Amino acid sequence: MRRRILGGTGIEVSEYTLGAMMFGAWGNRDHDESVRMIHTALDAGINFVDTADIYSDGESEVIVGKALKGRRDDVVLATKGHFYGLGGSGSNSRRWLTKALDASLRRLGVDHVDLYQVHRPDHTTDIDETLSALSDFVRAGKVRAIGSSVFPAEQIVEAQWVAERRGHVRFRTEQPPYSILNRGIEGHVLPTAQRYGMGVLTWGPLSSGWLSGRYSTASDVDLQAGRVALQNHKFDPALPGNAAKLAATNELKKVAADLGRPLTHLALAFVRSHPAVTSAIIGPRTPEQLADLLAGADLVLDDDVLDRIDEIVPPGVDLNAVDPDYTPPALADKSLRRR
Repeated sequence: MRRRILGGTGIEVSEYTLGAMMFGAWGNRDHDESVRMIHTALDAGINFVDTADIYSDGESEVIVGKALKGRRDDVVLATKGHFYGLGGSGSNSRRWLTKALDASLRRLGVDHVDLYQVHRPDHTTDIDETLSALSDFVRAGKVRAIGSSVFPAEQIVEAQWVAERRGHVRFRTEQPPYSILNRGIEGHVLPTAQRYGMGVLTWGPLSSGWLSGRYSTASDVDLQAGRVALQNHKFDPALPGNAAKLAATNELKKVAADLGRPLTHLALAFVRSHPAVTSAIIGPRTPEQLADLLAGADLVLDDDVLDRIDEIVPPGVDLNAVDPDYTPPALADKSLRRR
């Protein structure tokens, strides 16, 4: 497992980050099995673990804390704060983040995290206020570095400028969604992160399962089962956007087959191939899924393969645009665009 430097911090992290979203009630409810999966990832060379307070309402952090007992010094540990709960609302205020971080540290059973990230932008809180609070966390020894998640390019720039002008600790990382089907960040977010020397931790490399290899025809999509049943609009093949994903997936399977690899390996190798990406977050739910993803860590794509991928899904094209992971308040809240 190769390692890279995280956003100029001097911290070495593996090219894969173990994402813990599927540990707990949202995915694998078996704590012992989840702990074994974390140990398997660490033994395979992964040294970076990312979780969040909202994952399974904090249960994910509890599981991660169990797994890291006796191994804390070997792991770069990251978590996130912002959300109040599943309703989607949250805050990057000093008041809320202070409460959220202290609760995360208790659940994890540690006195500090190596990376603390604000999980989403917050248009109600001045970025100066947020960075001031995060800087105090660093000075107090509770946090080593800070980062953002799903910030648009203009807000990344604003945060960097405010940090410089106000003497705050600056965001060292950004965590955006990125996959072959979701390439929108290539135009602005990734170049902006590179310009400011930020590390980039990408999530969703399998694009909600579209790149898992399980879908070949419309009949393969069971709209009544599991995650798909909760998010029909992301999977219903009758919708044009999803039909485009299915068509692209079938073409990508041909590319993977020519390499003698499963589609999952192609998907992860593609994400790691971008020079702005520091580490790709994998989020397995089962030991079998983890084993498959670890087996693809050696794959490096040459220019011919990347050119074929560009022909199937052009650079900057986001086939998930029908359901973006972050919608600016100016678009989501009609009261902000009407007198």
